[in-house]
Amino acid sequence: MKSVFPHLVPVAFAGLALITSCATTTTEKERPTSTTVATPVAAPAPVTPETATATTASTEGSVSVAALDAPAAEATDATADPTAPSAAEASAARAAEKKMTAADYKYQLARANVSLRTNPRNPRALLERAKANSNLKNYKDAAPDYAAALRLQRNNPDLYYNKGVNELMLKQYKAASNDFSGAVKYRPDDKEAFFGRGVAKMQMYQYKAAVSDFTRAIAIDSLYADAIEYRGISYASFDRLKEARRDLTKAAQLNPEAEKSLRRYGKGNSLVRGGNK
Repeated sequence: MKSVFPHLVPVAFAGLALITSCATTTTEKERPTSTTVATPVAAPAPVTPETATATTASTEGSVSVAALDAPAAEATDATADPTAPSAAEASAARAAEKKMTAADYKYQLARANVSLRTNPRNPRALLERAKANSNLKNYKDAAPDYAAALRLQRNNPDLYYNKGVNELMLKQYKAASNDFSGAVKYRPDDKEAFFGRGVAKMQMYQYKAAVSDFTRAIAIDSLYADAIEYRGISYASFDRLKEARRDLTKAAQLNPEAEKSLRRYGKGNSLVRGGNK
């Protein structure tokens, strides 16, 4: 089995629209994604019936849920940035960025470079350059700018969100989880940040913890198809088949693409058993 990856990695999962449309299930490489960053996040190592329990226990034992939910070290006790957009505004901006072209991202990159030559410590320009590089799939190049921007502006939820998405693409799942935690600390109604954190947990086999995050995203938006679908897949991973079928059926009603997940995971825990159901 390869991994279950939500439409995740929407970019930002915000400025980048990386996460909410990157849903690729374990063996469904052919499934299209709707995120700006199309490269799928690598899946965890295959789990066989014999090693499933040991693998899950080992992974969950090495990284506690509390550690995954802890905000990134940069997060402070300061109040949220009053100039940061609302969750609804951030979501709209992410959707708009998904429609941009490579030429648009290159223009953003050039514009940010001009600003940074004048003021290398401009957090807005650092974020713009980081997002542009992320959308151009230059994830490693984006990482230093996200880190530098956070040192200058530690209470900006968009910074944490976009940094988390970039880390997902780099397979840095624990760091991504912590940054999404920073995002929800300063913007607690950001459904996509909860979704992103759930995706990071799925990559670490933290399926029960992932269910909690997807549930929080759904509490904010009851029609959030991606979160409903991935919660269903997570339920299937620990044999909560009734709940899995319920969620996957609803997700398929909201988004026809989720029908594939319903067929695969609605009949049993193929995530663990590895069967092609």
